[in-house]
Amino acid sequence: MHEISCRRCPGEKKPTKEKRRVMKKGTTVVTALSAAVALATVLLFCGEAVAQTAKAQGLITRRSGDTMTLQTPDATNLVVVLTDSTQVGQIQGVFKARRKEMSMAALIPGLQVQVEGSYNTQNQLVATLVKFKGNDLQDAKTIQAGLQPAKEQIQQSQEEIEKQKAALQRQQQEMQEQQQQMAEAQAKIDANKAAIQTANARFGKLDDYNILDEVTVYFANGKVTVDPKYEPQLLQLAEKAKTITAYMIQVIGYASSTGSASLNQKLSDDRASNVTQFLQQQGHIPLTNMLAPGAMGESRQVGTDKTAEGQAQNRRVVVRILQNQGIAGD
Repeated sequence: MHEISCRRCPGEKKPTKEKRRVMKKGTTVVTALSAAVALATVLLFCGEAVAQTAKAQGLITRRSGDTMTLQTPDATNLVVVLTDSTQVGQIQGVFKARRKEMSMAALIPGLQVQVEGSYNTQNQLVATLVKFKGNDLQDAKTIQAGLQPAKEQIQQSQEEIEKQKAALQRQQQEMQEQQQQMAEAQAKIDANKAAIQTANARFGKLDDYNILDEVTVYFANGKVTVDPKYEPQLLQLAEKAKTITAYMIQVIGYASSTGSASLNQKLSDDRASNVTQFLQQQGHIPLTNMLAPGAMGESRQVGTDKTAEGQAQNRRVVVRILQNQGIAGD
């Protein structure tokens, strides 16, 4: 900044010392104001840079209420916060240019997602948009549904243990010479108990979740409407879930193998959707606490479709209360 100067007109007197001091002070003030304006401009641009949208992508490894944990490509765990204004979309089309709006319940463990948002003071990414590809969602659902046989395997093993216990009690009442045989049977029981504990640790939990309660809803042939007799059970399950910290509700639909496979797939989907809708509307379960309803079609048959009783057992929807192991303290 050039110093302010004033050329004297002809005949004008030379400025006094005091006047020259005031003129110099004015020059200093102008210089300071210019520097302040420049500093404010720099701070404004910095603020705009901080406010820029952050992006991340990775695999959902954990979902708990309004938060989920994302494993990014560099193997770090990023906490993503979901809000009521968070948009969820499924990328569609050959060129992935279209986005279908989806429910927040679609964000399940095992799903590859892309997240846009901004970081809060806890270094958590508050999401404004979460998007994913359609085939990635189907893969994640398949993984979760594939864990269903675990409970059946555990139940079978527990029944086998009870049978062996009964046999042991009968053997204990027999003659003394059978003691060695009883000892061998006890050893088998101990081995089976260890196997059950291992199976519980491996199969009894769904992707880091404990199963805390379960209700099965059965449907008439070709029907998808929830029978009113199951409504009290579903409402009771919903109330119990609300007393559990960071709970999640899982709904899986099934169908018998009678009829075409495509029709049975749709029936299982509609049944699961209707039960989910009842829990949300009548049980007042928030969307953030519902996993996406699964449709398993004719798979995972629990009864033989050669009899009417077996077919009735297969036309079902299984509802479970889940809690994350980390929250439960396992």
